[in-house]
Amino acid sequence: MIIQRVVLNSRPGKNGVPVAENFRLEESTIADTVQAGQVRVKTLYLSVDPYMRCRMNEDTGSDYLQPWQLSEVADGGGIGVVEESKHDNLAKGDFVTSFTWPWQTVAILDGSLLQKLVPQLVNGRLSYFLGAAGITGLTALLGIREKGHVAVGANQTMVVSGAAGACGSLAGQIGRLEGCSRVVGIAGTDEKCSILVQEMGFDAAINYKKGDVAKQLRELCPGGVDVYFDNVGGDISDTVISQMNQNSHIILCGQISQYNKDVPYPPPLPPDIEKIQKERNITRERFLVLNYMDKQEASVLQLCQWIQEGKLKVRETVVEGLANIGAAFQSMMNGGNIGKQIVLVSK
Repeated sequence: MIIQRVVLNSRPGKNGVPVAENFRLEESTIADTVQAGQVRVKTLYLSVDPYMRCRMNEDTGSDYLQPWQLSEVADGGGIGVVEESKHDNLAKGDFVTSFTWPWQTVAILDGSLLQKLVPQLVNGRLSYFLGAAGITGLTALLGIREKGHVAVGANQTMVVSGAAGACGSLAGQIGRLEGCSRVVGIAGTDEKCSILVQEMGFDAAINYKKGDVAKQLRELCPGGVDVYFDNVGGDISDTVISQMNQNSHIILCGQISQYNKDVPYPPPLPPDIEKIQKERNITRERFLVLNYMDKQEASVLQLCQWIQEGKLKVRETVVEGLANIGAAFQSMMNGGNIGKQIVLVSK
């Protein structure tokens, strides 16, 4: 069977900026027959995520991420529909997902590595299982619960950087649902800031490309910062940390401002900021959602319930066509999307 697939065409280098041309669309073939335990699936949606920048390097800098190989098919979170099955628990027409879905139009996969989806849990919006009801939502929810130490009635202020992105836009809302009394987002355009406040219930949002961020933070968080959901690292995080309270907490989710630099993860703080962190006893521990998969099922059900009740607003930036996944990746790394970046492969 002839299919289309996307392979890694070139590496941007550890300090390079990814471009669409780092990926290549090509034709390939898969077997015409499905073996015992396998299923043939048609790809519907693929997820494009910041962590994938690390997979473009020969050394990902992480023991849990495998590098993409040159001229080999890329992979990540994906959703598809079963076209043929020789697996006991999967039938034709089932919707399934995997963290390691190949970037190709049709694939033959091991059925035991797939998770069956229930579209009704997300009001039929299957792509949500790659975002708000998937690994992105789990990262936001479990990050807050495991590392944020949020308590109802504690009058805590949360700041979220990269707040208009896939994880940040959910984290701010979840912080409020979990008990934060004030939530402030940091984003890169006036449009994003407006969406955060008017649509997603943030108390305020700062456009870090305009004005004095430190001054705006002091005005919007007069009692200091108790919880910081950090998606970006770098100068913005240094500014937030300098205004954090005694015994406060950093949820170290991502460091996208550092992904195109050859630095360890998590990147070390500048000496003056590290001094503040230690003197104020601010926790800053690496957070990996895969370490909490025993809580996945209950957490997904909680996320789905909030979605059904309208308490969790979901934004997606959808790009159509497998051929455009490289451009979608470049746009996402440049901060061009609001919410989750999804590629619609087939309707």
